[in-house]
Amino acid sequence: MYCQKVCLIGASAVGKTSLVRHFVDGIFADKYLTTIGVKIDKHQVVTKQGEVQLLIWDIEGTDRFCGFNTRYLNGANAYIVVLDQSRPKSAVDALTLLSMAKDYSDAPAYLAINKSDLNGQLSQDLHAQLENAGFAQVINTSAKTGENVEQLFRSIAEQEVVR
Repeated sequence: MYCQKVCLIGASAVGKTSLVRHFVDGIFADKYLTTIGVKIDKHQVVTKQGEVQLLIWDIEGTDRFCGFNTRYLNGANAYIVVLDQSRPKSAVDALTLLSMAKDYSDAPAYLAINKSDLNGQLSQDLHAQLENAGFAQVINTSAKTGENVEQLFRSIAEQEVVR
């Protein structure tokens, strides 16, 4: 079995923990709990290459006053930048976080445009900026409905990794 470290970064309240809980436990809770520091979960995925154990690091949300501790990305095989599509400011934050992360890590970055079940869309200009930012994959997700949650993590588990 192979092990891959995956980190989730994003602004506060974009749904990072909800994505992890849906993927690992198959549940969604409306109750919002702020992550302090980092929470680590494990989940196995069966791929064509064999079983992959994902170590999922759910890193506390950022706000405009601070970034995130880039050392959490140390040894990551991939990281997911999460934004809330109903809050365009979180997309701007996502681009900033991607820039910070790229300065520290060569791991592929994935973008989860979360909360696709809610009203509100990103402008075409902002969506184009995100599409052209250099993500390995851009995917619309909903932790509430489960839309594309499994596919997001499966894409990471199936990526070619130097083992």
